[in-house]
Amino acid sequence: MTMPGFTISLVDDDDGVLKALSRLLRVNGLSIQTFSSPQEFLLQHDPSVPGCAILDVSMPGLDGLELQQALAARHAELPIIFITGKGDIPTGVRAMKAGAVDFLTKPIKNGQLLAAIEQARELAAKTGEARAQLEAIKARLAKLTPREHEVLTLVVAGRLNKQIASELGTVEKTIKVHRGRMMKKMGVRTVADLVRMTEKAGIRPRA
Repeated sequence: MTMPGFTISLVDDDDGVLKALSRLLRVNGLSIQTFSSPQEFLLQHDPSVPGCAILDVSMPGLDGLELQQALAARHAELPIIFITGKGDIPTGVRAMKAGAVDFLTKPIKNGQLLAAIEQARELAAKTGEARAQLEAIKARLAKLTPREHEVLTLVVAGRLNKQIASELGTVEKTIKVHRGRMMKKMGVRTVADLVRMTEKAGIRPRA
């Protein structure tokens, strides 16, 4: 079950649990980092490294749910798997509603943990792909002139060239030129594709 480039961060104040889980995951060819406290993890966490976190729920100072909230506040898109010694349903519900991949009760079954990690890996891959797409869209948007950006917001709002020309105080022929250049820079051929792209970038159509 090797996952090249994917690192699992184990965070638990119980040294015995850290050692046991580390052995299990390394036997399965997985890359592991261990942390004995949430604070230590937060200090060393690198959001640019693909991976997931396995967090104990009950830890002194900062518990697993609070660590999940701290990561969310940093906009860290890190899949989280919780482990706990108590089958606390309300806590599990809170964790899952906040985006946890799974909530496992100790003693943890190997198959369940490995399945949760695979699910986390798939989620991380999708998140990474979406992030890369967004960065590519932003790079294309940065190439637009201010006028081309204006035309873009009007095109995705459904305006025709004639309407855009009237709104911007120019002639339709000029708008056709700006529109053609804008579409080429954005790498799209249809308005539908342009709309989907701008939605991903959070650009609102001009009212």
